[in-house]
Amino acid sequence: MTILSLSDWLECPQGQYLLQWEQAKFDLMVSDIFGYNAVQIGLPQHDFLRSNRIPFRLACAQSGRCGIIADPDALPFATASVDLVLLPHVLEFSQRPHHVLREVERVLVPEGSVIISGFNPFSLWGLRRLIARGRGHFPWCGQYLSVRRAKDWLALLGFETQGGSFGCYAPPFTHATSLEQWRFMDKAGDRWWPICGGAYILQGIKRVQGMRLITPNWRDSRATTKRLSPVAQRGREVHGIQKTE
Repeated sequence: MTILSLSDWLECPQGQYLLQWEQAKFDLMVSDIFGYNAVQIGLPQHDFLRSNRIPFRLACAQSGRCGIIADPDALPFATASVDLVLLPHVLEFSQRPHHVLREVERVLVPEGSVIISGFNPFSLWGLRRLIARGRGHFPWCGQYLSVRRAKDWLALLGFETQGGSFGCYAPPFTHATSLEQWRFMDKAGDRWWPICGGAYILQGIKRVQGMRLITPNWRDSRATTKRLSPVAQRGREVHGIQKTE
């Protein structure tokens, strides 16, 4: 079977194995993020925002049935207008992944969140991609980004990384039976080799530096009151004579 897109690959046993793990992680991470607007970029066939309670949720992709059709590196949203952005496997299949992150930073409000999922190059899945030499069908034709590089890019754009995990430790077998037989590696992997999962999910929070809350100088006001009060209480002057009360 010819696989022409990542969506097609997600229908095969390998893709279903990955999708099951990622859906559970997205459900957990988006459940406690609040705001007014949330956008999922890419893979509109799968609702990774389903557990989020933000009132306006939108899918944006380059094609398919979605709310808005647009390129991920040229988002049609106003600056600082979105509270949450999801990037499920967008960066490794984009020609300009850094521009995608710049656009996400632009549209996010201060303290807004971006959640990224990607394939881990330092894993059995990354080894499978090396064997394919970056060619062939999805998902082996992507440019996999390591967690360290993703964190570096986020930090350069003013994001603070918070939360995240690895998963899918079983080898990328083609058949569902083989994947099930190696499922024991998922439990062992979290304990013994946690950074070698085939996929990862990572959250970044947009921080705005230089913001300071300005409050009244209550200390100076109290000092002035203390300095003036004894004069009024000590007495009043009548015809040039100080009269004590």
